[in-house]
Amino acid sequence: MSAGIVRRTLLAAAGVMALAVAVSEVGMAAASPRQAAGSGTEHFQLISASATANAAPVIAYGSVFTGHGIDHMGSKVDTFTFANGSFKVTHSPAKGPQSFDPKTCLFTANQHGTYTIGHGTGAYKGITGSGRYQLSILGLGARSGGKCSQKLPPVGFQLVIKASGPVHL
Repeated sequence: MSAGIVRRTLLAAAGVMALAVAVSEVGMAAASPRQAAGSGTEHFQLISASATANAAPVIAYGSVFTGHGIDHMGSKVDTFTFANGSFKVTHSPAKGPQSFDPKTCLFTANQHGTYTIGHGTGAYKGITGSGRYQLSILGLGARSGGKCSQKLPPVGFQLVIKASGPVHL
């Protein structure tokens, strides 16, 4: 796995809700998130099997709202889009250990960071919040000529991001 692919993967992953099995717009439009104005703790979870996608499914659940949508990933700011609105998630770069074994081609990362929520539209107008996220990546680099390739995309990739914190809506 090249340093560029690892860096791009981590930047995407650091997008608190970064990463990337694409979910169809039809599936997203069918969402009917429950919303209750007020304050409380919200949890967000993303699971991706792609190191190169720019969008990923996200599930939000907690005492303020529950629903599923799409995380449109950016290097510093993501946009979570749900059927009834959207909001921005500004996130810090991920920090923590990562490793790559050149004999087995295995790449791992267990990292963390912080985020803030704002700039809501639709049902999320006025949303504010912040919290911490934890991301875990397990990847398997491609082989070329019997050796781990530093230039090819990984042949296997799994990313899980879990985040939580107080939200006011």
